[in-house]
Amino acid sequence: MKFFSGFCLCNEKYLFKEFLQESEFCIAGFSYGAQKAIDYALNSNKRIDKIQLLSPAFFDYNKKIIDLNLKAFEKNKNKYIKNFLTKAGINEWELENANEVSPSHTPNSQNWMSGKQYTKYVMGKIENGKWKIKEKNIKICECSEKDLYKLFTFEWEKIKQLKNIKIEVFLGEYDKIVSVEKAYRFFKNYADVYLIKKANHFLRR
Repeated sequence: MKFFSGFCLCNEKYLFKEFLQESEFCIAGFSYGAQKAIDYALNSNKRIDKIQLLSPAFFDYNKKIIDLNLKAFEKNKNKYIKNFLTKAGINEWELENANEVSPSHTPNSQNWMSGKQYTKYVMGKIENGKWKIKEKNIKICECSEKDLYKLFTFEWEKIKQLKNIKIEVFLGEYDKIVSVEKAYRFFKNYADVYLIKKANHFLRR
């Protein structure tokens, strides 16, 4: 099986093992990866019997909302990614290099800072630091503003061009990233759609 990862993610495939069909002729994609799976199928000359779309990134944002997201990403990429994935369902994070030497809050230290200075320093690390996911194996991978723009502007109508390929779509009832109702109304015309009760964007309860 060929699997396409979500926005800024790597190694999350194992989260969906209960839904995936491990077959040479099946491809799958999660979120942004669902868009990549569709493009791959449309441009591949290999045999594909089934496409599994896990929480496909289905948006109908207007230009103003897209621009606001792009500006937020440009201003603080690490913060944007963390907020996006937290909203999607990743709840446990830790700062990279969190244990490295930092200025002391002890007056006798050569690098001593006042209470306000120290608080500002710590908050700065939290605000601007690079975060990593504590979840086993999942990693944040390189992504760009171009990827974010593609995420919001993908033309899902091209799914109509797929012929003789079975399509399955899995949606989480409590998904906070996409509009589940709009996604369901669209995909039911082209796929078998499964709604996972009480599940988030990662299809987890």
